[in-house]
Amino acid sequence: MRSDPSETGGLFVGRRPGTSPLRFRADPERKGPRRQKTDSAIANALFACMVLLCLVCWVPIPLACLWIGSQIDYLTGSVSLGILLAFVALAVLLFGVLALLRRIDYAWILVRRAAGRDQRSGVLGRIFAATAVICGSAFLFWFIVIHGPGSSISSGNRP
Repeated sequence: MRSDPSETGGLFVGRRPGTSPLRFRADPERKGPRRQKTDSAIANALFACMVLLCLVCWVPIPLACLWIGSQIDYLTGSVSLGILLAFVALAVLLFGVLALLRRIDYAWILVRRAAGRDQRSGVLGRIFAATAVICGSAFLFWFIVIHGPGSSISSGNRP
């Protein structure tokens, strides 16, 4: 099959070179038990690092971007500029952390394989979904129970 766009009427059919899925050997090599325990400990540390970085995406990064936006608003007197720079900072920080998480996830796969596990896929999607549910539930609990629906009304304005 030819995939040259000039030969297919401009339609690209097939994959770009170098984009095929990764294929690992059928069985990972097994080293000594001491090396497997060390690799297992490293894999657990990488897993914990991924969990912490995913949690950072839900609380500290958005709060830091809100603070940046408020400081820009205070310094310039422009709410629009503060909002714009807060969104830019949010995008840069979140995509940076997600790129780092993807690399850590790939390293986790390799270390798990070195530990003797037949690991072929990462765990990042499940970690990110779990932290989203946990942080979303915590926010809803704070918003509904702790903050409460009537707490914004001061006692002097009630009829």
